[in-house]
Amino acid sequence: MSVLAAYRRVLANRDLARLLFGEFVSSIGDWLYLVALLIVIYERAADPVVLGVVGAARVVPYILLSLPAGMVADRFDRRLVLLITDLARGTIMLLMALTVLSGGPVEAVVVLAIVATCFSAFFSPAIGSYIPALVKDESELGPANSTWSTLDNLAFVVGPAIAGLLIGFGGLVPAFLLNAASFAVVAIVLWRLPPSRAGSMTSGADASTADAQTADAQTADATGPAAMPAGWSLRPLARPLIAINLLGIVGGFVAGGLGVLTVVIAVDILKSGDTGTGLLNAAVGVGGLVGGVISGVLVLRQRLGPPLVAGGLVAGVALWIVGGSDMLALSMVAIAGVAAGGLLVDVVTTTLFQRIVPDEVRGRTIGLMETLAVAAYAAGSFTLPVLAGSIGIQGVLAASGIALAVSALLAVPLLGRFAVQRPPPDAARERLARVPILAGLPPARLETAMARATVLRVPAGEVVIRQGDPADLFYVIAEGSVEVSQRDRSDVARTLRQMGPDEVFGEIGLLSGKSRTATVTALVPTTLLALGGADFLELVGSGPGLTSRLLDLHRGATPQGSTGGR
Repeated sequence: MSVLAAYRRVLANRDLARLLFGEFVSSIGDWLYLVALLIVIYERAADPVVLGVVGAARVVPYILLSLPAGMVADRFDRRLVLLITDLARGTIMLLMALTVLSGGPVEAVVVLAIVATCFSAFFSPAIGSYIPALVKDESELGPANSTWSTLDNLAFVVGPAIAGLLIGFGGLVPAFLLNAASFAVVAIVLWRLPPSRAGSMTSGADASTADAQTADAQTADATGPAAMPAGWSLRPLARPLIAINLLGIVGGFVAGGLGVLTVVIAVDILKSGDTGTGLLNAAVGVGGLVGGVISGVLVLRQRLGPPLVAGGLVAGVALWIVGGSDMLALSMVAIAGVAAGGLLVDVVTTTLFQRIVPDEVRGRTIGLMETLAVAAYAAGSFTLPVLAGSIGIQGVLAASGIALAVSALLAVPLLGRFAVQRPPPDAARERLARVPILAGLPPARLETAMARATVLRVPAGEVVIRQGDPADLFYVIAEGSVEVSQRDRSDVARTLRQMGPDEVFGEIGLLSGKSRTATVTALVPTTLLALGGADFLELVGSGPGLTSRLLDLHRGATPQGSTGGR
């Protein structure tokens, strides 16, 4: 698929495009708010230490609340979680504007800012779990994440610029009011989007899966949406998750330190003062935009290991250049390179994470990862400046660059086969992903099954499976129709049912370990998708409650409780 075609598909996905637009508007408002917040606190307190305390206090909610926020995202409708957090933050912005307008105490502004951050902690797990529910298939994940990151970095450039103009002409209050308005915009967008509960994947699925998804949602309501099947765990995904967390922790640690050291670099090394600080921060935003565009191209590759390593190496080398440069222009280019490489790593790892981790636990896993990454960011903000005071900025940045490159190199073997995106299956194999009874299975597992499946062309009148034969394959009807018949003890054959496209047979014998209970014959030229017994059982084991749904699929619909042709 070409890059332009991939992004046209993202824009053609109305729900996804609306969400990305709404969050882009909200991100611009967030930067307006952050600039205004720092100004009002510094004007009222007249003490840089207070700014540092507020900055640290805004990090703490993420460390404390990200994991509970992930649990909430797995238990409730992700769209509703986003809607509530946006409405709450919009209300807080109005209260903040009222406080500033009335000349209220700076302590009140600080408390409101911390409360707003508490609600913000619920954003990442919810949005990270919601986007995969809106994409139509796996091929949209990479472009969706790249588009989201590009727009977020564009907001990083546009937001402060608008804030500077707005505050210069209209004061601080309009900045808070506009941020409140941005939350209202995204709330309207979210209100019109479909719901998404853990395990249902209702929003991004094909229309043919709607009935099965409704059944899944009803089951989830009865047992708890985030409930996991007995004995199920993330242990098989330990290695790729370690790789993704390694990159997040190292990247967060370095980003935290660099955010503080940027001021020191501009003032002490480049001798460019506040202007240099502003230009270096602007370079971060520009680098993010460039990284977003590049990631949009590379994330479509089949092998994601090379882009991951490339991002780590680019960020590492660029960071080393920053430490050794005394020229503002070169430092700006290098800082942009750090941001571009880091964003490429983020987009690739986000896409891999969404493909690998099942929907049922995606929110809480994001929450745990967010906790670790933010804690690393806070640790880097403190540790790297201290180390710079003892061994010098150049040594600290060189070591940080090496850490970024090495973490990317280590991540690829840990990711293993998960770093390889399989090419899209042919039309017949795609039927496996559209079978209603398999709705809600992890997309990565479905793709693996599609790659292993065999396409069979069966002429009219040919027997596919015969009653009494050993069970060896699971079948999906891609095209055509079959007849299921069964011989009773008197050896009299009777027709049980006819089956058509997207229906399945052959599963009961594999699940029960028994011989075939009926004969299946092609009525017309029929195309079947056949999956080996071991591969079928592996696929079934990845879906909560799928085994029981398969066993109950036709129970009671045939004589003597038979499950026709199973």
